[in-house]
Amino acid sequence: MTDPTGDRPYPVTTAAAERVIVAGDDVLFREGLACILQRCGFNVVAKVGVVTRLLPLMRTTPPDLVVISIPLPADRPEEYEAARSIRSEFPGTGVLVLCAHVEVQHAIDALSGGGGISYLLNSRVADIEDFAGILRRIAKGACIIGPAVARALVSAREDDDPLAALSAREYEVLTLMAEGRSNAGIARRLLLAEGTIEKHVHSIMSKLGIPETRDDHRRVQAVIAFLHGR
Repeated sequence: MTDPTGDRPYPVTTAAAERVIVAGDDVLFREGLACILQRCGFNVVAKVGVVTRLLPLMRTTPPDLVVISIPLPADRPEEYEAARSIRSEFPGTGVLVLCAHVEVQHAIDALSGGGGISYLLNSRVADIEDFAGILRRIAKGACIIGPAVARALVSAREDDDPLAALSAREYEVLTLMAEGRSNAGIARRLLLAEGTIEKHVHSIMSKLGIPETRDDHRRVQAVIAFLHGR
């Protein structure tokens, strides 16, 4: 299939391609996002303009990933409620809320369900290939909170924010953890030894009161922890 922009042909969608549903009431943003995802090799199985249609649709057409777009700054509780409902009924499905503005309370409520909902600002998507890589990680189970979202939520915390116990370096490491980076990735970014990063991560978990577990979303729990002041 040919890319309508004329830049290059679409990749051939295979049976193994990640199945995606794109939801959002802005038709141009929704259709444009679906076009980009198809261009990147995703299998866009449905596009939904009303988020209340998502759950019934998913029961008949289960995807690997749902992208809920909120392209305009607005108080949109129904989109966040849809994200929580999807994670509750379909815990194996990746969910990304892609928005123009952080609605702090809705974001905290969405993230407080034990992890699993990823959250990015569309204005921070600067590279399509990087964005596609993030989406594939979310579809495979990663939970990613963009650094701009984390900063917005942190700034809304009261003075007794548990982050106050973290050192400047630990805060920096936590911000990179929120981006979904591994210890090795953080080490490369900060030009430090991976063992040093492991010590920082251990200290962060200890200061935020997060016990040692085998939970794959433990890093995201660190972000959720300080949002709720635990």
